[in-house]
Amino acid sequence: MIKEHERVVLKSDLPKEGLRAGDVGTVIHIHGQGEAFVVEFFTLAGKTVTIATVDSSQARPVSARDLTHARQLEAAA
Repeated sequence: MIKEHERVVLKSDLPKEGLRAGDVGTVIHIHGQGEAFVVEFFTLAGKTVTIATVDSSQARPVSARDLTHARQLEAAA
């Protein structure tokens, strides 16, 4: 079970927020019994990019076999 302050990995893109599957964020709130999570996504330098509500089907816990990968954010239009 995913808990507050744990990291999660997106399983699907969230285009409206500029996020892609594989992006990692930190859970800052859990809705109900884990039906959805409020997740903060930030750069490796620690700057918050966005806070998004993510359905439980769109995220998974970080595993011991996950590898960190960096990508640059696209410029805002």
